Amino acid sequence: MHISVTDPLPAAFARMKYILFSPFDFPKWLTLGFCAFLTALSGGGGSGGGGPHFNVGGINPSGLRSSMASSMPAEATNWVSGHIALIVLFAAIVFLFIIGFMLLFLWLSSRGEFMFLDGVVRNQGAVVEPWRRFRILGNSLFLFRFVLGVAMLILIVMILGLCALGAWSSLRSGAFGPGALAALLVFTLTMLPLGIAFAVFIMLVHDFVVPIMYRRNVLVLEALGLFWREILAGHAGVMGLYVLMRIVLGIATGIVIFVGGCLTCCIGWLPYISSVVFLPIHVLLRCYSICFLEQYGEMWGLFPQPSLAPPERDSQQPIV
Repeated sequence: MHISVTDPLPAAFARMKYILFSPFDFPKWLTLGFCAFLTALSGGGGSGGGGPHFNVGGINPSGLRSSMASSMPAEATNWVSGHIALIVLFAAIVFLFIIGFMLLFLWLSSRGEFMFLDGVVRNQGAVVEPWRRFRILGNSLFLFRFVLGVAMLILIVMILGLCALGAWSSLRSGAFGPGALAALLVFTLTMLPLGIAFAVFIMLVHDFVVPIMYRRNVLVLEALGLFWREILAGHAGVMGLYVLMRIVLGIATGIVIFVGGCLTCCIGWLPYISSVVFLPIHVLLRCYSICFLEQYGEMWGLFPQPSLAPPERDSQQPIV
């Protein structure tokens, strides 16, 4: 079986043009853009830049008297000491609020993965019907991503704790000694490959596990097993080349999105607008992984046959 990382690119590009421009359907474009927006929520909710940064530690306006400036730290310390319970409660509420939003975005993104994939495969824009149809698969993906994220967080905390123990003597002395240097090196050399491996795994889940779940109508763990046995086994080398190709495509598309955002005065980076403006990129990358998967045999084909035939629009069931 010949598996190529370059052969699917022309097919993916042709499929993208067929979906978005044959003919151009603006309502469908907006709907697919919304599904792509949902898919991207787990990555931060869009391409917008970070929020404003405040440097409150260095505030010392020239108009303030030096005596007032010197008294501010003591007053702030006294206020904090007298309201410690209120501060802890406020911090806990903010933390739970942030965690709640992160889980909400992760849940919406997990459901959006299948909505966007279904729209690309069926060449249609729909929200309500696929939202309901992929409830079970979306929840399965959400739980898996949640557990995976918690496990990754625990692992990071453990590594950080071990490194802190190694640097404890240097931290107590207040000097950056050999222990602190060794701990910093160990943390960097551990977290760098771990972060790369985690990012690659998440990408493979998006590119292959989600389509396998969609194609076979199975939950995430069974889809992972199918990916391991029938896609990855015996093709680790070509899968490595695929990862490299995806990195190259990611860099190229990132440059396009960056330039496009600059040319639109950052409007093209706004949430949802970014997904609509750069929808051809999202559709192309989604088609690329599908076309790559199709090389493993007809049993893995998602697109209707023949290659660019119109899909059955009246079907309400996932392809199985």
